[in-house]
Amino acid sequence: MKISTRVLHWLPRIICIMGILFISMFSIDALNSELTIWQQIRSLSMHLIPSFVLILLLLLSWKRELIGGIIFMIIGLGFSPIIFIHNFKMNQSIWISLGVISVITIPFAIVGVLFIVSHYRKKKSIT
Repeated sequence: MKISTRVLHWLPRIICIMGILFISMFSIDALNSELTIWQQIRSLSMHLIPSFVLILLLLLSWKRELIGGIIFMIIGLGFSPIIFIHNFKMNQSIWISLGVISVITIPFAIVGVLFIVSHYRKKKSIT
């Protein structure tokens, strides 16, 4: 495997893992000292559902890069307007809302593109 193919193989996986860790950080607000340990665990697990879904999609993408790439692109581009509108209603700022979607959803769209490029690069190098 050439260096560029190896980089394209690992880059979307690393970016996706970093994105999942970043999304998971938002679940820390579920921890509250006034709740019992079981209530905190239940609340934390509810907040981590998006991370669990993204982990499952990453596992799928690890083996089926084309399918995973398409799904990640749909997630990244599909959730961008929803998150933009939600943030714009909260802060009435286009720039802050654009910043939020550029940090939360656009990396997953980039991961999708990288998975697709990696799939076709490997397919090209095999033939």
